[in-house]
Amino acid sequence: MSVATTSRLSQRVLQMAESETLKMAAMARELKAQGHNVINLSLGEPDFDTPSHIKEAAKKALDDGITKYTPVAGLQELREAIKVKFKRDNNLDYNLNQIVVSNGAKQSLANIFLSILDPGDEVIILAPYWVSYSAIVELAEGKSVILKSSFEQDYKVPASEIAAAITDRTKAIIFSSPSNPTGMVYSHEELKAIADVIAQHEDILIVSDEIYEFINFGEKHVSIGAFENVKNQTVTVNGFAKGYAMTGWRLGYIGAPAWLADACTKIQGQVTSGANSFSQKAAAFALLADMTPTYEMREAFLKRRDLVIAGLSKIPGFKVNQPQGAFYIFPDISAYFGTTDGETAVNDANDFCDYLMMKAHVATVSGVAFGADNCFRISYAASEAELNEAIKRIAEAVGKLR
Repeated sequence: MSVATTSRLSQRVLQMAESETLKMAAMARELKAQGHNVINLSLGEPDFDTPSHIKEAAKKALDDGITKYTPVAGLQELREAIKVKFKRDNNLDYNLNQIVVSNGAKQSLANIFLSILDPGDEVIILAPYWVSYSAIVELAEGKSVILKSSFEQDYKVPASEIAAAITDRTKAIIFSSPSNPTGMVYSHEELKAIADVIAQHEDILIVSDEIYEFINFGEKHVSIGAFENVKNQTVTVNGFAKGYAMTGWRLGYIGAPAWLADACTKIQGQVTSGANSFSQKAAAFALLADMTPTYEMREAFLKRRDLVIAGLSKIPGFKVNQPQGAFYIFPDISAYFGTTDGETAVNDANDFCDYLMMKAHVATVSGVAFGADNCFRISYAASEAELNEAIKRIAEAVGKLR
């Protein structure tokens, strides 16, 4: 980009990092276009189709003429279904005026931070974290305070470290459970410990990203907002992309204190207005319909998780934990830093992922993007055949590193 061009851009754009997951996906597409057989394990997107009964509900909505603008906060029918879902699945009591539907959970997060942050306000981010958390905080002119964890901690940040990081500028804390990128899940006891810390600071907001709620292989999902001492300090973020395989439908939602829901609606009203009309009708149907396809998808992911763990654990130098949710494996591969195959040097996780892309034609994402410099992320939202082939290629490629 020329100097003349960059001089016309705002500092917020120039300082914003490109999404590493989207960057790697674009590189994979480019290599495929060149004729290479690339296995793309970079994107967090279920490879399952949206269940047919949900698609039929969208078709019916179109046939019924549901094609007009919707209320900014979402169709009442959908918000009523979300209210039922929150109570049924999460033991959360939200009124309709506390629920806002957006064009994906990513917009929900942008609405939240644009609503609460002034320049210099701090947001505690538990790392490893989804790549967009920090970028959205900084877009809202906030400061990201990254609390790192490690493989040995099962990628979880203890409540004591959160307590130590709080300052008079702290406005919020954000994390996901089940986690992107690690797949770890905070237990009831661990969430209670975090809630007990935040409850001592009534002006701090908990932003709980629960988009992977239904892809949980262990105990029943726990929402931190269900703890009585922080229910008025918590905004619960969720959506339809992962649990319902509805990534392209672009629907997310929040349950939040009324003052924050009002603010998010105000911002959304000036940016996009309401989300897609017939998608919302289908989503309202999905929340109250048969969940069998979701549970079947979860079982398929569990089988794939075990397949990938078994394969990667055989590769010397890989440290692989056992995620309890989502569809990611997040190995520590720092044993390979400072190695080379004689042509390409691997000095960090970025180099490692570039090496796999170019030498094995397997697209993954560097842990640097997630606040974990020693790791890389594999999405196992792919067929078992692709996963087996990817593991074979990765093992062969790293076997050449010395």
